[in-house]
Amino acid sequence: VQLQASGGGLVQAGGSLRLSCIASRRTFSRFLMGWFRQAPGKEREFVMSINWYSGSTEYADSVKGRFTAFREIAKNTVHLQMDSLKPEDTATYYCTGRQESSSEWAYWGQGTLVTVSS
Repeated sequence: VQLQASGGGLVQAGGSLRLSCIASRRTFSRFLMGWFRQAPGKEREFVMSINWYSGSTEYADSVKGRFTAFREIAKNTVHLQMDSLKPEDTATYYCTGRQESSSEWAYWGQGTLVTVSS
């Protein structure tokens, strides 16, 4: 599975952006897709995941209530709607995927940069 992320950009604090991640082929039912991010000088951190089959989601505490993910099944795409953005959300965001039975995020897309100005 190849993943392609898009949608990053520059936005003012309080603004919104939507990231998208397209899978190269239809994913298996027992598959999770997610987003991680890495800010300059910091380690990569988990942002959220979504179960492709059920649509159930999990979010990092830092983005709960501000970020929302949803599937567009016909297009093999997951979107991440990011609202009420803060300067601390500035990072390169990476789309990722894994089998539900595995703890390893085995599939990674290229990063897309999100910059939030204060």
